[in-house]
Amino acid sequence: MTDTKPQAAPDQAASESGLSHRQIMTILYGLMAGMFLAALDQTIVSTAIRTISDDLHGLSRQAWATTAYLITSTIATPLYGKLSDLYGRRPFYLAAITIFVVGSAACTFSTSMYELAGFRALQGLGAGGLLSLAFAIIGDIVPPRERARYQGYFLAVFGTSSVLGPLVGGFFAGQGEILGIAGWRWVFLVNVPVGVVALLVVGKVLHIPHTRRPHRIDWFGAATLTLGVVPLLIVAEQGREWGWGSGASIACYLIGSIGVLTWILVEHRMGEDALIPMRLFADRIFSLASLIGLIFGMAMFGGFLLIPQYFQIVKGAGPTEAGLLMIPVMVGMMGSSILSGQITSKTGRYKIFPILGTGIATIAMGLFAFFVDAETSLVTTSLFMVLLGVGLGQCMQTLILVVQNAVPPKDMGVATSAATFFRQMGATAGTAVFLSVLFSNVSGEIAKAFTRDVRTPAFQSALADPAVLADPANGPVIDLVRNPNPGGAQGSGVLSDSSFIQHLDPRLAAPFKEGFSEAMQLVFLIAACVMAVAFVLVFFIKEVPLRTMSGLQAKAAAEAAELADAQAATAASEQAEPSQQPATAGPVSAAPPSSEQDARRAVGRRRP
Repeated sequence: MTDTKPQAAPDQAASESGLSHRQIMTILYGLMAGMFLAALDQTIVSTAIRTISDDLHGLSRQAWATTAYLITSTIATPLYGKLSDLYGRRPFYLAAITIFVVGSAACTFSTSMYELAGFRALQGLGAGGLLSLAFAIIGDIVPPRERARYQGYFLAVFGTSSVLGPLVGGFFAGQGEILGIAGWRWVFLVNVPVGVVALLVVGKVLHIPHTRRPHRIDWFGAATLTLGVVPLLIVAEQGREWGWGSGASIACYLIGSIGVLTWILVEHRMGEDALIPMRLFADRIFSLASLIGLIFGMAMFGGFLLIPQYFQIVKGAGPTEAGLLMIPVMVGMMGSSILSGQITSKTGRYKIFPILGTGIATIAMGLFAFFVDAETSLVTTSLFMVLLGVGLGQCMQTLILVVQNAVPPKDMGVATSAATFFRQMGATAGTAVFLSVLFSNVSGEIAKAFTRDVRTPAFQSALADPAVLADPANGPVIDLVRNPNPGGAQGSGVLSDSSFIQHLDPRLAAPFKEGFSEAMQLVFLIAACVMAVAFVLVFFIKEVPLRTMSGLQAKAAAEAAELADAQAATAASEQAEPSQQPATAGPVSAAPPSSEQDARRAVGRRRP
């Protein structure tokens, strides 16, 4: 329905739910501390991952570290949402921060990519609750229509972490040692003091009303969901090495399919106690928004992950420089998100933004696919990055807002976590598949570029240069020219450690950079096609008016309505009892009780 009253001031609107504007801001500070922790980790690791994988001799296995983190965070997300709906947000938000900090500390002891992947999996168990619970708590205390008013605070967190993360990650990755510890290990170690501060702040300020709802915990749902998701994501990452039709891959397909089907059956059986209640999917808006979130996450993270690596491997930028070069994306993302949020707050209209966002993001990724190569200027690349950020910024929070606005207030946590789950599911699959595509093609592309460039005057002049021949760093390439094996040594070398490219003579390094950029172009093209599917699906979302009540206000109204119904039923029962007594008790008029019952039920019908 449409609210005809003037927009309430923050203090007034908040007071109706028992929270003042000051209390809301205090809670937001705690949420921002946790969100900063998660957002900072993502940007730090994405910038430093090449240095980390080179040092651990596993550039081609870096997907394990990324995928392990995303798998556990994805699986944990709906569990956090459901449990917080039942028992309150605070204990689980504190638990998420604690697990994340412990996992971060463990990552600093990694001696191989597989160990790092295991510790990142532990870290992901905590990360699964950081963002999803933060957005659920926002839904509890801020109405959808007014949420954009507070959106700037969260964008400030993401913006700050987006700038600080690459700088800090690049600085640490670029240091040999700090206090006797390898520089890149501080990428994870820095989370510990930040996490401790976040834990103290959240523990002190995060106090919101909650009525415990006794229900069964859907452990079988969590187990079957894990059984279904993990094998499918593993085969997405390992399929290129195993072979997509190999016995191991087929086993993953079968186990994953059985797990997903079993999970659906378990969720139907659990009913309201399900990890993600199946009745939510009966809502077309929820179902469609979840599907779009999955596709959007796949395209966004799968394509976004490659940009820092492009700058470092192809352009020769150091980790710190690569972090600074990511700023245009963040600028575009913050600007468009703030603008779209303000317009949504004033007009109550939101559907146009995911339409524009997915369309612009599709165009930006297409530009990367066709016009960004080893010779593309940084100015051109930065313009494409701003365009990509503008597109992504209009979708990220709007899609979550759509889901929150479509479900009853009692399902705020599970719906928010479900939206985050599907986006993370897409991100995990996109990361695994796109990295698999990249490393499946990079050897061949380098071989083609090597065969093409070895005949050029520039390459031949390098081979005739005494200084080039005397430099030991150029030795491997010179040996390849004398003993050609284009599809073998170059590919295996760049997949295990790409740092040697930066030490080559620029003329000899050209084939490797060209091959890598051409392999990336295919990935961006696939990402553009995936984003185009999301663009088409957004048109089918039905736009409904945004609620003007927060989750707490709506829950309070619903509880008041239920109480009124119960009182009306009790009053009707009490009034009906005299009519069953002997006639000497006096006549009983039915009209007053009926009028009272109707009045109470009318109150009960005044639901948001």
